[in-house]
Parts: sequence; C-alpha cells; structure tokens
Amino acid sequence: MALNQPLITRVADGEKPALPQTTSVSRPSSDAMRPAPAADIALSKSASRPTSRLDERRRIWLDAYDGVRRETERRAAPLAPEDQVIQSMPDASPTKWHRAHTTWFFEQFLLAPKLAGYRPHDERFAFLFNSYYVAAGPRHERPKRGLITRPTVEEVAAYRAHVDAALARLLVAASAAALDEIEPLLELGLNHEQQHQELILTDILHAFAQNPCAPAYDARWTWPAPQANADGFVTLDGGVHRIGHDGDGFMFDNEGPAHDVLLQPVRLAANLVTNAEWLEFMADGGYANAMLWLSDGWNTLQAEGWTAPGYWQQRDGVWFAMTLGGLRPVDPAAPVCHVSYYEADAFARWAGKHLPTEAEWEVAARTARLGDAFGLVWQWTRSPYAPYPGYRASVDALGEYNGKFMVNQMVLRGSSLATPAGHARATYRNFFYPPHRWQFTGVRLADYDA
Repeated sequence: MALNQPLITRVADGEKPALPQTTSVSRPSSDAMRPAPAADIALSKSASRPTSRLDERRRIWLDAYDGVRRETERRAAPLAPEDQVIQSMPDASPTKWHRAHTTWFFEQFLLAPKLAGYRPHDERFAFLFNSYYVAAGPRHERPKRGLITRPTVEEVAAYRAHVDAALARLLVAASAAALDEIEPLLELGLNHEQQHQELILTDILHAFAQNPCAPAYDARWTWPAPQANADGFVTLDGGVHRIGHDGDGFMFDNEGPAHDVLLQPVRLAANLVTNAEWLEFMADGGYANAMLWLSDGWNTLQAEGWTAPGYWQQRDGVWFAMTLGGLRPVDPAAPVCHVSYYEADAFARWAGKHLPTEAEWEVAARTARLGDAFGLVWQWTRSPYAPYPGYRASVDALGEYNGKFMVNQMVLRGSSLATPAGHARATYRNFFYPPHRWQFTGVRLADYDA
C-alpha cells in the first residue's frame, strides 16, 4: 500500500483526470473481500461533444462517492441482519449503526445546508445516528446502540439509498463555485466513512469472539503474508526532522501543522514483533511479572485477567486466536495482534527495548525501510495523543472530529489489514486508550545507544 495514496487525484485545468480506485480491504483473500465495481452514474452531457472540465470534476467525485459507499455495503454483505444489530461492548457499535451514521454525516453536513429543498429521510434518525457531535444536536447514548432493533437493516438500506440519490443530485447540479465549497466536506465524509469501514470489521470480530461457536466473518479469510524484510534495525540520524502533513492531498486536521522536531539517534526494528516472540514473552512469565508493567497496566491486567493477547485461547496446550476467518491456530510467523498499549510497553521493557515515538516512526516510515509499516497492524507508539504546535480545531461541529479527544490516549501509526485501500499515509495519527485491544494493534520496537 502506498504511503500517501489519495482518495482523489486532483486535476489541473487541461489535464485528463485519473478516476479514483474502488476501495478494498487490504490484501483480500476471498470473494467476500473483493472490490465491487464503481457504478456508472450518468451525467447530463452530450456524447457528441467533449466532456467539460466541470463534468470531469463531477464524475470524479460521483465515482469516488459511489466506490466508498459500495465498499461499506460489501463489508456488511456477509453479515446476517442479526449480526448487524449486536453491540458487544460500549466501545463498539453495530454494523447497522455504522451504515446509518456515515449516511447521517453526509445528510447533516452536506445535504441539509447545501441542497435546496432537501428533506431528511426520517427526522428521527438524526437523534439515533449522531455520534458525538454536540453542536449537531442531542443523540442516543452510545452504550445503548445495540438496543435499537428499529429501524431495521432494510430501512437503513433505504436511508442510504435516499441520501445517495440526493448526493448525486447535489453533485450533478453543482456549479464550479458550489463544487469548490462541496469538495472539502465531501472528501472529509468519504474518509470518515472509510474509518467506519475498518470499525465494521473490528467491531463484528469482537462480537463474534464472545460467541462460543466462534463464527467466521469469512471462512476463507487468511492473514496477509508479511513482507520479506531483513532482520535488524533501521537507523535514523539525530537532528532536526520535519513531520506532519505538508498540505498536499487530504489530511485530517490532527495531522498538522507540519513542524520540526529534534530527534536523538535511534534504531527502529525493521520488522514487527511476531507471535513467536510474544509466546517467548509469555513463557518467561511476562504476564506475571509486575516489574515489567506500568502501574495502570498491571491493575488492568489483574482486573481483566489478561494472560495472552486479545482473542487468544488455549486448547489442549495449543494456542488459538479468533480471527475474521474464525478460530485459528496462532501462526508463529504472523505479527502479534490485539495487544494493548500496556502490553506493548511491557513487552518492550522485557525485550530491553522501547516503543518508538510517533515522530521517530514517521521519519523512519518516510524512508520506506520499515517492513510492514502499512497493511497488517497499527503500531503503538509511546507518544500521547496531543495537538501539534499551532493546532486549532475549527469552531463549528466538525471541529469536534478530533480536537476534543486529545488527552489520555496514545498514538498508533501505520494501518491495518482492515484499513481501506487509499486510506494510509505516513502522517496518519490513529489514537486509542491504553487498555484498548479490540483493534488490529501490534508492536514495533525501538532502541537507543546507551
């Protein structure tokens, strides 16, 4: 996966536009995980005359919108209606809710203010499917999303179709000036939906892991093969380095402003920590040695009864892990996955190493020498999630997207096997609380001279 593969390829006047690719789950392995074709949405233009610059812009955005929306439905397709309603913990959401919430986002921030005469599909849905946007109005309690059996899965599909049709009308009729205003909101909405595409998989995996029958999301799913990479470390020279998004292509606001950082000489592991290495940590009493753990981490371990990574279970002396393909034997060569920040920190201490900072990770990733920097597991850093120097959230409801969460969480870098294609870049800042491990989270180590 490219480090910064944009969802949209910008088109300069006089250039031929490159249509965006249809998104797909990283490294698909079955029919259920293959990309759907982009829809052929007709624009009002004559086949006998050259396509105008404005028509090209409309076509690009219509195809991008259609591709992302189809990808969401493709990921939901293997799930029965019963699967789409379940909420296995407060931090997760039902698939049906993800499908509806991403639809509400376009309705709330694009259609309502931009499409004259737009009528919501159902006035009640704004309360049900707003997530955390206080400025956008009241909302249903997050831990109770799984109690909402109505609207049905079919009604949510009708809601998506209603908004899709209205969005197409908005784009087809947009003037060049209107499109200039629409594009930033539309691009944010598409990237927002791609984030929820990943959550559809992580949340349903957590739900299936609670089921004694260990159902599979896709019985033919397999772990992506790690990249072949030399063992050892990637050395970074100390000095001043620049990190953060430079403004070329899409970015979430938390990726900027770009700024200089001072780094000490550091070596980052060329490869991710594997299950085989984690099994050594476990065999050496890693989960029983309080000296390896942060105090909060040790308290969490004891409260939760952790003895292995998330979704691992031992049967007749053999370790198995719950995956998107169901319960599978743990592959020693695969990267360890579903570990919390606390576990990652304890493992690094046991190994005599450290977790990298997010700045170290980004500088190393830009060299393209890190194996599996993208596409397998998000990698914990030891950097707290905080604003970059000079960061300011916008004062409207969309300013709530990232800014208000910049405390008490840790930054992860890279992307995972569930991250949609085109959604990964070296500047991307993911963030979760230290105990969380239901995401596809893993470990890369760092080392310093004594």
